[in-house]
Amino acid sequence: MSYKNLAEQFFQTNYQMKKINHQQIIDESLKGEIFTLLYLRNRDDFVLPGEISEIMQISSARVATILNNLENKGLIERQIDKMDRRRILVSLTPLGKENSDKHYHVVINQISKMFELLGEKDAEEFIRIMNKILDIASTMECA
Repeated sequence: MSYKNLAEQFFQTNYQMKKINHQQIIDESLKGEIFTLLYLRNRDDFVLPGEISEIMQISSARVATILNNLENKGLIERQIDKMDRRRILVSLTPLGKENSDKHYHVVINQISKMFELLGEKDAEEFIRIMNKILDIASTMECA
């Protein structure tokens, strides 16, 4: 089989994966408000909006919208840095921490179930291959 045919199969498989509920849950955790909550959850301290923009590779305007929505829901708070009044510091509220913990556990449980059904050997091999793809992809330029 040619690499082009394999690429087409890979593309089609990824397309089909997008339709599966558990994959949608995982995908949601990689963008927008949920990603922002999970990112803040993994930080011990505050985060700058520019850092969120950079890690998500989205505009500062989009980050501002996400932060506004999260702040309106009481999940984050923004404060001016006392050392540098030009900087805005973002952190989770207790409700935001609780909410991000729930999202994290839902995603981890979905992935755990999938890996359990896949089996230990195949799950480990899947992670090994995904890491190899990540290494290769990080060295490639987009055409």
